[in-house]
Amino acid sequence: MTIRIVDLRSDTVTLPTDDMRQAMASAEVGDDVYGEDPTVKRLEETAASLLGKEAGLFVPSGTMGNQIAVLTHTARGEEVILDAEAHIYFYEVGAPALLAGVQTRPVPGLLSADGPELLKSSLRPVDIHFPHTSLLCLENTFNRGGGTILPPATMAEFYSIAQERGLKVHVDGARIFNAAVGLGIDVKELAKHCDSLMFCLSKGLAAPVGSLLVGTREFIDRARKYRKALGGGMRQAGCLAAAGLVALNSIDRLAQDHANARRLAEGLAKLPGLQVDLDKVQTNIAVIEVTGQQTAAEIVQLLFERGVKCGTFGPSSIRMVTHKDVSAEDIEYALQVAEEVVG
Repeated sequence: MTIRIVDLRSDTVTLPTDDMRQAMASAEVGDDVYGEDPTVKRLEETAASLLGKEAGLFVPSGTMGNQIAVLTHTARGEEVILDAEAHIYFYEVGAPALLAGVQTRPVPGLLSADGPELLKSSLRPVDIHFPHTSLLCLENTFNRGGGTILPPATMAEFYSIAQERGLKVHVDGARIFNAAVGLGIDVKELAKHCDSLMFCLSKGLAAPVGSLLVGTREFIDRARKYRKALGGGMRQAGCLAAAGLVALNSIDRLAQDHANARRLAEGLAKLPGLQVDLDKVQTNIAVIEVTGQQTAAEIVQLLFERGVKCGTFGPSSIRMVTHKDVSAEDIEYALQVAEEVVG
């Protein structure tokens, strides 16, 4: 008997659409390190325009985009402020210290409504003993916050404080379009409150590879050299960029992922031994707390054996992420399996 597979581990597992494959096969290409790939140029210009920035840079991954931003905005020995659960701090292999030689200062709760006040209290006075703080890194949506959204008003507060203190602001916007769709606003309303922003093509937008870093033209010119230094200078990269251009035409589809995540979260919240903070299910991520006798790892394994893939998100929590390759019918199947496993 064939087991139905519902992969809720991440929105990075999506497969490229037929339109993407066709665009990749027929893409006009050139050597991008020489600045001669017309498809990459078109993608970078399109991305910058969508976000309301002057220029863009196509990079192989979100992590590389974030680290190029850190390198471009800072000097060795300086300090970067970010949330204690931020992707840049939690999941990027200590790269700010390894590559940029900067000190990260994690602030618990920074990516919240109270964040601007926490930022104010975290900024050091000028003192010979303290590093110079030069960069604030935000994240929208907030992965370890369960896909929660930083609204424009909060981002504006952060940006105002940063400008007063001479800090640059970089946004890890891996899922920034999820935030914009979740709020029902133009993504420019979020992007205008920062100096640079990275977003992923290979998550909810379902392209196979790539991310974009956007900012001023001068920032991107400097960032391009760091991309080369980190090994991110690709040659006929238009084959990949073509899929990204198709992906940028599918932003509105993210609302389906959000609706599926809401249905999933509401269904799981009704099961014994599970709790879901529905106020935090704002986009395509649901975090489930395990309160019964089973462990999170045990439940994940039992779900896997029945074709529902997900992952632990700590010793007592599970994360499930919806995406284009998960249908409403898949959600109902996953709920049915979950009821068998924990009910």
